[in-house]
Amino acid sequence: MIGLLIVAHGSLGESLIQSAAFVLGERPVGLGAIDLMSYPNTDAMLAAARGQIETLDTGDGVLVLTDMYGATPCNIVCKLLRPGKLEVVAGVNLPMLLKALSNRHEDIALLAGQVANGGRAAIIHIRFDHCDA
Repeated sequence: MIGLLIVAHGSLGESLIQSAAFVLGERPVGLGAIDLMSYPNTDAMLAAARGQIETLDTGDGVLVLTDMYGATPCNIVCKLLRPGKLEVVAGVNLPMLLKALSNRHEDIALLAGQVANGGRAAIIHIRFDHCDA
């Protein structure tokens, strides 16, 4: 099973995990979060990410979801990127996390692509004609 790690600003990662747990009825195993504001500097965050990744990797790799491409959380985990073993997808949202949780037995590179596509597909500009109200 592929491990999942959310690396984001503030409490976004833990909030997404709590939301996923609510939807699924339980907190998923093999899922962690790192809050950027919990670490005094990027070196400490890199060490924490490395440690979480080692803990979450059961042999199938770890998919890291970050909040924004080019921001510190993404830049930190990009230093750890290992194609086929540690994949990174930026722009995390709840639909992406749920897609990752429901397809964790796929190949990690395939999962990363599915998660990115699922996240994009879930972004919808809702107009009046979309609502049943």
